[in-house]
Amino acid sequence: MAEKKENIHAGHRQRVKSRFIEHGFDGMEPHQILELVLFYAIPRKDTNELAHRLLARYGTIAHVCNAPIDVLEKDFGLSENAAVLLKMIPPLSACYENAALEAKYIDMHEAVKIMRPHFLGATTERVVLAMSDARDKLLFCDVVSTGSLTATDFPMRKIADYALRHNARYAYIAHNHPSGHCVPSQKDLKATRFISELLEKIGVMLVDHIIFTATESFSIRSQKHLSNCFVE
Repeated sequence: MAEKKENIHAGHRQRVKSRFIEHGFDGMEPHQILELVLFYAIPRKDTNELAHRLLARYGTIAHVCNAPIDVLEKDFGLSENAAVLLKMIPPLSACYENAALEAKYIDMHEAVKIMRPHFLGATTERVVLAMSDARDKLLFCDVVSTGSLTATDFPMRKIADYALRHNARYAYIAHNHPSGHCVPSQKDLKATRFISELLEKIGVMLVDHIIFTATESFSIRSQKHLSNCFVE
């Protein structure tokens, strides 16, 4: 009976893998995607039921991947390998997007698309800096600061150092609000003005400051009544 059950699982796994090979994740439910991922860390167990349990607790794959490793191990019986695999997904996605930046160009329309991946899986505030040359070719895009659940400091000196090191002409700053509110605070607006003035002194224009939540983004530059935040 054990051998028969193992053969059934093997056949099911192969069907799920074949479906992914042919169509990717198109048409797959979240539990099926999570089940497939767990195949590679849990070789001899029904990961379908486990995927359902994880999603019942956390709601989305993103929240599953953000769950603490010790909780995944204790509450769901995951091995360290399986828990680490799930935790790797958000930063691995960001690495993939970052690697695709070669010969990429950034402007106000592309900034959100290029910078958002760096906030995948973020449960605390972080600051992302992107820079381009005079032709808008992307020179750099990465996290330059991380903070607490509610606030992080803008690393002014590091921002200026990166701009000089990459001989940048334009810069974009972004940070996230884990609370889910996209509206900038007075502190955010003051920081925007300060960074803009700092960069202007070394010949770099701050094009925009974007605030991200898990589902939305807010461009300070796009708000005419906030134009005084930038040095023209």
